[in-house]
Amino acid sequence: MKDQISSFRHLPDFFKPLFWSYDFDSLDLEKHKKNIILNVINYGDLEHWRWISNYYGKDNIRQILAEIPATELRPQVRKLTAIVFNITEFNYAPRGVK
Repeated sequence: MKDQISSFRHLPDFFKPLFWSYDFDSLDLEKHKKNIILNVINYGDLEHWRWISNYYGKDNIRQILAEIPATELRPQVRKLTAIVFNITEFNYAPRGVK
């Protein structure tokens, strides 16, 4: 299955509902990696999470999640994200930081 997933150039069609505000057919798996991962974590289900985990790898996903402000994740998914991707701390920036 991993070989099948790594040969993808675009997201499979079952991701379309998660990217309603994007030109789905022009999404590039590498160029738009951060946006894809964030949308999937915020709005996807377990099947979507498994797919991105297999494609990008948990280490890559963890690295992206470590770089973004925690507020980019919906509060409802932060705990599950921490468990699934083994994240001990999210990046919380204090208010008023420029």
